[in-house]
Amino acid sequence: MHHKQILPTKVCEHCQRPFSWRKKWARDWEQVRYCSERCKCEAKKTR
Repeated sequence: MHHKQILPTKVCEHCQRPFSWRKKWARDWEQVRYCSERCKCEAKKTR
């Protein structure tokens, strides 16, 4: 079992907030760039 203190973290490219690893991202953690679908959609709109 993971403890929240040792989970890897990244910074969202859109909102610049830190977010932690989630089980649903286990297979593609290296490609995850945004903390949520909302940030992903907003980033696409601003391009």
